Amino acid sequence: MALSSSDVGAAPGRVPLDDVQMTPFLKRLTVFASGGPFLDGYVLSLIGVALIQLGPELDLDAAWIGAIGVAAIAGLFLGTAVGGWLTDRIGRKRMFVLDIVSIAVISVATAFVPNAATLVLMRFLIGIAVGADYPIATSLIAEFSPRRHRAVSMGVAAAAWYVGANVAFLVGYLLLSVDGGWRWMLASAAIPCLVILVGRWEVPESPRWLMRKDRQAEAEEIVRQVFGADVELEADASAKAGYGALFRRGQIGKVLFVGTIWMCQAVPMFAIYTFGPQIMSDLGLGEVQTATLGQIVIGTFFMVGCIPAMFWANSLGRRKLLIGSFTIMTLSLAVLGVVPVAGVGLIIVCLGAYAFFSGGPGNLQWLYPNELFPTDIRASATGAAMAFSRIGTVVSTYVLPAFLLHYGSRATMLAGAAISAVGLLVSVLLAPETRGLTLAQASTLGLSRWGRPAGAHPSTERLDPDKTIAVSGQTREAQR
Repeated sequence: MALSSSDVGAAPGRVPLDDVQMTPFLKRLTVFASGGPFLDGYVLSLIGVALIQLGPELDLDAAWIGAIGVAAIAGLFLGTAVGGWLTDRIGRKRMFVLDIVSIAVISVATAFVPNAATLVLMRFLIGIAVGADYPIATSLIAEFSPRRHRAVSMGVAAAAWYVGANVAFLVGYLLLSVDGGWRWMLASAAIPCLVILVGRWEVPESPRWLMRKDRQAEAEEIVRQVFGADVELEADASAKAGYGALFRRGQIGKVLFVGTIWMCQAVPMFAIYTFGPQIMSDLGLGEVQTATLGQIVIGTFFMVGCIPAMFWANSLGRRKLLIGSFTIMTLSLAVLGVVPVAGVGLIIVCLGAYAFFSGGPGNLQWLYPNELFPTDIRASATGAAMAFSRIGTVVSTYVLPAFLLHYGSRATMLAGAAISAVGLLVSVLLAPETRGLTLAQASTLGLSRWGRPAGAHPSTERLDPDKTIAVSGQTREAQR
């Protein structure tokens, strides 16, 4: 019987794929795989600016505006679920290219919509395409990246969302003075698509996926071409699993865990991003124009917070990072909810702290599903967890305007704190520690129980970041 990578190491003189050094290829893969999250932030944020022009031109009432706002998020729900399943069925490479072409085509077509109903349909379709890219891109990042750099690579993808959002605000600002500028705004997503497509075109298929499809010779050839002859892709003897395995004992709990922390991070974040100027103005930051400047500052905190979280995931560990982040996020929103009159400084500090530390769950919501599930269902699990999280996002985005109108911003902050507190509780009870494990080892973990270590293969060896030894020109992690 073949041994798994958790049972044996690489052959003498060869380095396991999980222990290779970061290479120029891996850096390029990370950048162009992050194009999907970039486009998500770009597409979802740009519509808010475009509505300033297209609302009067298409004679939109509140119901149509709400439908347009929710359409893309609803599409994301379907796209992540179906895209993950297709990625596990037909391969990462094929979907990696086809999906980005779909986003470009839909973006250009959206510029020619004649009425509100057609716009809602196109926003739904582009949501499907953008959502499908999450499980595709993150699976490739996880399956190529060495374990020492996996958290950083996934963190780059998480940060790309906020970069896309900020670029969208800039593009929208520049086109607002152009007659019919909203059409150019919605079509402009095709430009980054073309850049991303060029970078993705020559990315090979995942050797881990090929091996699980019994195409070992192809897998070994890709490893040789990308990393060299001294790198080895170890065998994985775990039982093969289909999509139905996600709903069996041992897997469904992990899907719900990831989906819950994803939702608890995303719901307040979407509220702050979508209605930030109004919320900050209501809290006492000044007129809407001044509050908009505050929104830019807070948006910067969201983006910057992803950077230290990339490294804390290795130095502190996944579990401690998740619990600590949710603790600070919950307290930050709670303070704004209970303080009767918050000064400008307190508003910026609290919202800035929330935004900065959301980088922890923001990174881990993509890293965890790619570590906790085996190759056969990795993309499917990522898609299912994100789809679950989007149920809460769609509902909250739709009801938030009415909630703000009837209860005000302070009650909204308390509601956000309560949602974040749920994420904290779930993290304390269930978050496992995957730091330093190979993908094969991490996928054997169960969920933690009250902070006790999750069960794993008995031969699991954790990476010691302080001890390394050189092997055949590569850096191989040594056991303490």
